[in-house]
Amino acid sequence: MAETNRDTGETTVSERDLAIIEALIFASDGPLPPRKIVEILPHLTERLVRRAVEELNAAYRQTERTFVIEEVAGGFRFFTLPEFEPFLKKLYANRSQQRLSQKALETLAIIAYRQPITRQEIEEIRGVSADGVIRTLLARNLITIAGRAEAPGSPFLYKTTKTFLEYFGLNSLNDLPKLKEIDELIAGDEELKTQYQEVLLHQIEPEILGLKPNGESESLNDKTEEHGSDDNQKE
Repeated sequence: MAETNRDTGETTVSERDLAIIEALIFASDGPLPPRKIVEILPHLTERLVRRAVEELNAAYRQTERTFVIEEVAGGFRFFTLPEFEPFLKKLYANRSQQRLSQKALETLAIIAYRQPITRQEIEEIRGVSADGVIRTLLARNLITIAGRAEAPGSPFLYKTTKTFLEYFGLNSLNDLPKLKEIDELIAGDEELKTQYQEVLLHQIEPEILGLKPNGESESLNDKTEEHGSDDNQKE
């Protein structure tokens, strides 16, 4: 149970609760929301759960463990530290990975920054048919149908999913990088440069993606009002 420090009056999480929280996050199939942990440990609050995660991470750092707990897609999950990536790549070198094509990544970027958005709007930006790519992204559960647009034919609106946040290690849509950051990331990574040939979004004007010239994105509230109310990233 939660304990109170007699000297400071501050509420702390017991060692038993720390162990339970660690086990829950470890056993979870995906990011475990703090509210779910509170449902299992009702004597705790989300604030105390977050404090518990901080204590666990501090213990991992002190004992030089190879992993850490991070919050992604609205929940907690374990991640290995970046310095062990080369060894993990060797471990999974022979495992088949279905990587997204450049066309799929470009389409996904457009949806992420302009959502909710119709197929016709996507095709106007890319200049080519998006049917096949949209089907792929739907099958991978990276995007979903968000409703219908108030336009002739009532076309489907598409938005990203919680799986999208997990795939790219984002906690929310507010964590989407600026175009400049994406360019710099790819330009500074030889493997990515080889994979993509040129910068992923280099030829897409910031204004088209709903970004201001300096790379800042429109507020998500503005995009929501444009197409009607929509609660992004619900399960």
